[in-house]
Amino acid sequence: MADQYAQVREDNRPTEIPAIRWEEPPEGPVLVLLDQTRLPAEEVELVCTDAPALVEAIRTLAVRGAPLLGIAGAYGVALAAVRGFEVEDAAVELAGARPTAVNLAVGVNRALAAYRAALAGGGGQGQAAAAALTAARALHREDAQASARMAEHGLALLDELLPGGGHRILTHCNTGALVSGGEGTAFAVALAAHRVGRLRRLWVDETRPLLQGARLTAYEAARNGMAYTLLTDSAAGSLFAAGEVDAVLVGADRIAADGSVANKVGSYPLAVLARYHHVPFIVVAPVTTVDPGTPDGASIEVEQRGGHEVTEITAPQVPVAGVGAGGGIPVAPLGTQAYNPAFDVTPHELVTAIVTEEGAVSPVTAEALAELCARSRQVTIS
Repeated sequence: MADQYAQVREDNRPTEIPAIRWEEPPEGPVLVLLDQTRLPAEEVELVCTDAPALVEAIRTLAVRGAPLLGIAGAYGVALAAVRGFEVEDAAVELAGARPTAVNLAVGVNRALAAYRAALAGGGGQGQAAAAALTAARALHREDAQASARMAEHGLALLDELLPGGGHRILTHCNTGALVSGGEGTAFAVALAAHRVGRLRRLWVDETRPLLQGARLTAYEAARNGMAYTLLTDSAAGSLFAAGEVDAVLVGADRIAADGSVANKVGSYPLAVLARYHHVPFIVVAPVTTVDPGTPDGASIEVEQRGGHEVTEITAPQVPVAGVGAGGGIPVAPLGTQAYNPAFDVTPHELVTAIVTEEGAVSPVTAEALAELCARSRQVTIS
């Protein structure tokens, strides 16, 4: 049974990311998450004491974003092992919590492999649990390092494509420190441009239906002192037409072997707009997001979420018009059916470049991606 509880910060100091951390209080190890469903209104930590609690947090988007899901999945396996729960069952539930994000399964399998190897080597349950936790911590650390390298490579690419600085960047969903062990993926590139004085404006899509851009990216941009402007998703076209976008930067939840990219729904229309207006469309993601086992975009399983996310607006904390905190405010007639894919797929032909911690791929081809992944494996082995 899921066992989690919330704890509200007692002070009003800005939260220092990470959005996830492992703690070992006297009552036993826990995984602590910054509950992203409560942002930006309040900063509340969600404390998970078992894998089912973490699965629920993943499904409800309290923790989200491809890199962070991988880290969470690895810690979830370790949590089950350290607390003496059935590790294999926990791994299956965790890996299946969100099907599109490949990093989640990668993180789960990495910690699970360490756990199994320790048992196979003659170690006891305690040693195997320690091995799983070590693997999770290593993944967490590596993601932070990868984030810094992606920012470096992404900024170099922007400067190459757009010499002179003054970048006006459009982004979609949330790709900052809230989805990473470091400062993020696409957002980290924009942040790097800001720090060296080359970001003129960050355009932030609100990202319907759950408003990750409005609630989370704007939150991170404001905290970093960036010049940013929020827009409705449907306003992006007029922004392009006005010549106000120099580049589009997005993250990815899964990249197929041919370079097709699954990302938050709404990304594909931006790629089409970018192509028509001759604007670079750049995807920033760690190498672990590339899935050689998925041959093309048509093979990517796209998560379908509940229609209520479209037909209702959630009141995160304060009762509105008689609706309790966390309740849904209807915005469509009762019984309305809704189409609510969590992601869409952008074909590789519309992607200008894919930026990873190992460098950028442009043009985006299956051969170039395979070479990059092979290079990454060689670096890891050495």
